[in-house]
Formats: sequence, structure tokens, C-alpha cells
Amino acid sequence: MREFLEIGPRGLELAHRALQSGQHRVPRAAAQLLAPLGDPQKVICVGLNYHDHCQEQAAKVPKEPLIFSKFPSAITGPFDDIVHPQDTSELDWEVELAAVIGKRGRHIEEAAALQHVLGFTVANDVSARDWQMRRNGRQWLLGKTFDTFCPLGPAIVTKEAVADVHNLWIRCSVNGQRMQDSNTCHLIFGVPALVAWVSRFVTLVPGDILLTGTPAGVGVFRKPPVFLKVRGNGGSGGAGGTVDPTECGCHRVPPSQRGDEVQCEIQELGTICNRVV
Repeated sequence: MREFLEIGPRGLELAHRALQSGQHRVPRAAAQLLAPLGDPQKVICVGLNYHDHCQEQAAKVPKEPLIFSKFPSAITGPFDDIVHPQDTSELDWEVELAAVIGKRGRHIEEAAALQHVLGFTVANDVSARDWQMRRNGRQWLLGKTFDTFCPLGPAIVTKEAVADVHNLWIRCSVNGQRMQDSNTCHLIFGVPALVAWVSRFVTLVPGDILLTGTPAGVGVFRKPPVFLKVRGNGGSGGAGGTVDPTECGCHRVPPSQRGDEVQCEIQELGTICNRVV
């Protein structure tokens, strides 16, 4: 996919022609969707970037974007499992709007930043809160980058197909219970500002992924806190209720054998659904 994106506008033109031809299509039920980008050079993340997320933890609104990262090996597919590490007991969810870079750039002006964005997709910035907040010297990296900690998809929606990326509802449910319900209009730093800021420090290249932050409703700041669990052998999940896996593509297994199911969705971009194992 990175090689395709490096072709630039010509590649998108060829893809559009292939789509318009109506050929080379397979039934959705016969296809397994992988992450639309599985090997980006960089996965860049932003913390404390929704007003309501700052409010839920009594944190000051940042004056500058708070940047961290995940390793690309954290990426998994839109309907693949999230592996619960044995090293954490505080596994949490974070639905996020992800921007995909389509044009190389450094020191990009904010006014021109969207010219460097190909499109958008849905991400879940899965987090081990104990490692993020108390261990590893409170450096966030290890708590954010376990394998499978970045479900991504279901597709890249080109920016031209999105009416207003800063006015989309964004939601997350666990076992069918709504946990996050906000709108990208509550972003503190919008996509152009983030692209411009990050490009001050690193060269952005086609395929780079920029997770723009999560809204209020994460598990760690609930009272009491709620964390994701594996529910096999009669255990209890992190949130009440169940969700039909056929509705979002999760694995079709009996509820008694399933871990918590996390469904992340963003208006116009689609839905991802991942089971904790």
C-alpha cells in the first residue's frame, strides 16, 4: 500500500478507473479485510486533543499538541482480535480519527496541510493504562504499542469524499454499551494544525498515519474504572451486555467464549469491531 501511495495522484486515478469498470470485485463475505495500511513508516499519535477528554480527567487544555507514537507492529485489522497482554490488568479503549498522509513534506504550512493528506480512517488507540501512567518512567510508548494495540480500518476514505472532517460524530461501544459519543468538532488541534506541527520535527511520507486523539468516555476515568477483559471460562466482561458479532464482522463464536468486544465508528468513515482474547 505504501508503494501505491507513493505513486501519487496517478495511482488514485488508476484506482478510480478500476472501480468504475465494475470488474475485479469479490463478495464482501468472501473477503477478509486487513488493515488498509499495515506497514507505515510512522504511526504518530496525539494525546489530550479533545476538550471533553481534558475535562473528564481535570487536565488543562494543552497549548501545543502532545505527540507520542506507536510502533507499526501494533497495527491489526479492522475485525481482528486484540490480544490482552499478561503484563497488564488495565486494558482500555480509545476511538480515534486517523489521517493518512499521501504526499511527502517537511515544514508544511497549516494552510497547505490538507494537500498532504490522502484521507481518513478509524483507529482504536488501545492502551495499557498501568504501563502508560505508572510504569516505564511514565513514558507512554510501552503502554501504547503492544502487538494488536492499533486496530485500523475498515478502509481509507479519501478526503474529497468527506464533507467536513471536523464535524463527524465519533463513537465507541463495548459489548453494545455506548462508552464514547462525541464529535470531531471538539478537537483542540484540527488535522491541518497537527500535520503542520508534526512536520516541524519529522518528514512526513506517504503512508504515515496520524491518530488525532480520543474524546471523553475512556475506561480509566470512569468511576469506578472499567477495563477490557477476556471473558472465557465464565468470567465477566468490562461492560455489560452483548453485541452480535455478525453486525460488525467480529468472530462468530459463542458469547461465553468471547472476550469483550469493542466497536469504534466514525461518521462517513465506517466501523471497526475487535474482540479481546
